[in-house]
Amino acid sequence: MKTKRIFPESELIINSDGSCFHLHLKPEQLADRVILVGDPARVTTVANHFDSRECEVSSREFHTITGEYKGKRITVQSHGIGCDNIDIVVNELDTLANIDYMTREERDEHRTLTMVRIGTCGGLQPFTPTGCFVASVKSIGFDGLLNYYAGRNVVCDIPMEKAFCEHMQWDPIKGAPYVAVADEQLVEQIAADDMVRGYTISCGGFYGPQGRVLRADIADPRQNEKIESFDYEGMKVCNFEMESSALAGMASLLGHRAMTCCMVIANRYAQKMNTEYKNSIDTLIEKVLERI
Repeated sequence: MKTKRIFPESELIINSDGSCFHLHLKPEQLADRVILVGDPARVTTVANHFDSRECEVSSREFHTITGEYKGKRITVQSHGIGCDNIDIVVNELDTLANIDYMTREERDEHRTLTMVRIGTCGGLQPFTPTGCFVASVKSIGFDGLLNYYAGRNVVCDIPMEKAFCEHMQWDPIKGAPYVAVADEQLVEQIAADDMVRGYTISCGGFYGPQGRVLRADIADPRQNEKIESFDYEGMKVCNFEMESSALAGMASLLGHRAMTCCMVIANRYAQKMNTEYKNSIDTLIEKVLERI
C-alpha cells in the first residue's frame, strides 16, 4: 500500500483564506480545463467569450477567471513572462487538484488537468509568417528548469537533445537544454488542420537568448542561423517563445496534459513585426475555446 505524503507548511504554502500561495486560488475554483496566457489583461479577453463567470481572482501577475463556455467549465489563468513563472503556476495548479488542503495529504485519486497555453512568438522559418498559428510538438528549453527535477530524462526526448547540442556546438557554460514533449492527443485536438506544427525554442530571456543584439553583443552570433537549419525527424524549429518547454515538461512530470499554441507576431527570418497583434489574436482564442 502506497504511503500518503504529507506536505509541511514550508513546502505547501497555504494562505489564511485557504488559497494557494501565489495564485490565491482555492481548490474549488479550479476547472479541469485550463487556458494559460501570459498577459493578465488577456484573461479578461478570453473570459469575454464565456457564457457565465463564477469567480475572478488577482494576485501580482496572476489573474484567474473560471466560468462556462458552451457547457464546458474552463479556468483561464495568466502566468506572466518566463519559465520560472510556469514553475509556480503549474505546481500550484497541481496542488489544488491533487493535494487535500485541509489535511495536506496527497489525494488517493489523481486528477488530470488539460492545459493549453495561448501565446505569441517569433517565427523562424519562411513558412511561419506573421499572423500564422504554431502548435509546439516539442519544445527545447534553454531555461534549465526541468533539470532541477528528478525524472526529467523520462519525460524528455534525449536523442533529440543530443542531436540539437551537436548541431549547435552547444557551449555547456549555458547549461543543458532539454526537450519537453507536448501531449500528442491534445496537439491533434487543438492544432487540427489549420496550425503549423513544429519544434519551439523556449528562451530564458527576450533579447540575447533569442539572438537579439542591442548594445550588448551575444556569445554566438550564428545562434539563430544554426537553429533555423536544425532538422530532426523531418521537422524544423518554427518559433521562439519563453514558456512552452516548462509547461510541457512540468505537466508530463505531474501527470497532466499540456501543449502550447502561439500566434506569430514577429518573423525573425524576414525581420518583420506586427505590433498590432492584439487586434487579431482573438481568432486563436476562439479556436482553442472551441477545441479544448
